[in-house]
Amino acid sequence: MMKKYIFVLLALTLFLSGCWDRRELNELGITMALGIDKVKNEYQVSAQVIVPSEVSMKASTGRSAVTLYQASGETIYEAFRKMTKNSPRKIYPGHLRILIISEDLAKEGIGESLDFLARDWELRSDFYVVIAKDLTASEVLNVTTPIESIPANKMFNALKTTESNWAGTEGIILDDLLNNLTSDGKEAVLTGIKVTGNKELGSSKQNVESITSDAQIQYDHLAVFKEDQLVGWLTEDEGRGFSDITDNVKKTVTAISCPTGGKIAIEILDFNTSIKGSINKGEPEVDIHVEVKGNVGEVQCSIDLTKPESITKIQKIYEKEVKELIEQTISSVQNQYQSDIFGFGEAIHRSNPKEWKKMKDHWDEKFTNLTVHVQVDMKDLRIGTLNNSFLRKLKD
Repeated sequence: MMKKYIFVLLALTLFLSGCWDRRELNELGITMALGIDKVKNEYQVSAQVIVPSEVSMKASTGRSAVTLYQASGETIYEAFRKMTKNSPRKIYPGHLRILIISEDLAKEGIGESLDFLARDWELRSDFYVVIAKDLTASEVLNVTTPIESIPANKMFNALKTTESNWAGTEGIILDDLLNNLTSDGKEAVLTGIKVTGNKELGSSKQNVESITSDAQIQYDHLAVFKEDQLVGWLTEDEGRGFSDITDNVKKTVTAISCPTGGKIAIEILDFNTSIKGSINKGEPEVDIHVEVKGNVGEVQCSIDLTKPESITKIQKIYEKEVKELIEQTISSVQNQYQSDIFGFGEAIHRSNPKEWKKMKDHWDEKFTNLTVHVQVDMKDLRIGTLNNSFLRKLKD
């Protein structure tokens, strides 16, 4: 019997071949970042491709570690393939780290741009999607960066770092974006990216040779979407409010007012938000409850931190200011954009599916007039390694 099995296995190997889609690395243009613009009636796709010799320590000549290929077409797929007209290698997006969509295209709608990327089997979906603010995607991809010789790595790591340490930006990967675009009761947001300084000099070698670069890539504000169209931008403060509401604060620093004037910086160590929906007299309502733990990071006023009542005062001021920020952010989005980027509709759906079914088709109207109750509780505030700031003694 064993001999029979071995014979069958050997016979099957005759019908097996190697990897049908195997390609050598030297045949591929490894693409780390893609940009999509709309030029007249065509899509312009830009690919930031690694120069293999320049990422090798032995063979590097000091030239740029990446090069930019571009092509235009009536569809994204067509433009992507047309890049082979001037690229010696097939553009390979399997290691893509970031996708940049221009603001003008986002205003028209990003659905068609994402369709190709969602279908391409070569693409992993764990890359970030951002919006080029006040410029084209190709202009962003044309800027060289210090520290990181591959600009796509700089953009990816910077967004990952700022999302973890500074509330107000969101690292949205393709899967999450597609879920938000197709979700009932939640609209999408994307982080904006811009170039500060002289963008014309951004592509030069000089940009990475001086202490202060002529042009720098920087994340800036959150783009608000309604369906797949960009309808506006949150301010920096509103971006922080959005992170507070959607429970996306990992760590951050918040400056609040001292009881006697001046400022105190609070390092947020733990921030948890819960959102609960309900129906009250036939109308939807939402309750937001925030619990915070923090640490006094800096004191720029005269206050005695050894007194429990001082800590209590600071906690109450923090709770009041964060509550006001959350309420102001919600009111601004309701009045300006009528776009439920917070997922309040999802909360109503979870609490009462039957009522949600009745109102989901006109949720924009319900959202605009939605009553939201906000409660903020600072559960713990530590004072760091010093009881009181030495500034207090100087002022005394």
